[in-house]
Amino acid sequence: MRDAAAGVDTPRPLRLVLLPGLDATGTQHVAFTAAMAGLGVVVTVIAYPVDRALDYAALADVVRQALPTDSDYVLLGESFSGPLALVIAAASPPRLRGLVLSTTFARSPWLALRRLQALLYRAPVRALPMPALSWLLLGRWSSPALRTALQAALARVRPAVLRTRAVAALGVDVTVQARAVHVPTLCLHAAHDRLLPTRSQRHLSALLPAQATFRLDGPHLLLQACPEAAALVIAGFMQGVCDTG
Repeated sequence: MRDAAAGVDTPRPLRLVLLPGLDATGTQHVAFTAAMAGLGVVVTVIAYPVDRALDYAALADVVRQALPTDSDYVLLGESFSGPLALVIAAASPPRLRGLVLSTTFARSPWLALRRLQALLYRAPVRALPMPALSWLLLGRWSSPALRTALQAALARVRPAVLRTRAVAALGVDVTVQARAVHVPTLCLHAAHDRLLPTRSQRHLSALLPAQATFRLDGPHLLLQACPEAAALVIAGFMQGVCDTG
């Protein structure tokens, strides 16, 4: 970017590319995007198709085609998309400067339940009670606005798509790819995550030598429930990436 008044080139702001959680619509990140914008960070959300049942490998192709080619960026993988972000980062795409992993995993903490995958394909995902989802994903941070946003996001995605993603998460293991990630990495863990066990968080952090771990007081849907706090940590990490670049 060129500053016409000064007649010199000025660096573009580093961009944050967000890969969303299970619904992957990106509609639940309005407050987080605004908080990042207030800190001078542009957020690009890569939403996944709501009508195509794609596994991790197919979604990786979708993401690769949408990654920025004209500016440096930090990649953020949230929850379901953490394994996907690790696979992308391990391949060292051009202009990737750093990686953020929020309330996610490299290896499924539910591998023992893989025998139930066939049942998941018939699970009535539309019948899941919102109070139970709210307790699991939001905990004491639940609010009418957050519950409405969660319900609306899930309603946009076809049940077969949600089932396919849940099955993919149930059996995923990208430990090998995680060890191949060399860019600076930030692991964000939620202190009150009722979905992911602590052992899964420890496993993820231990895999990544070039990483910092930060635990925030919040639930699994950390970016939605605590957008300002998460934004401050992520923006600080991104500033460090810029300073060392």
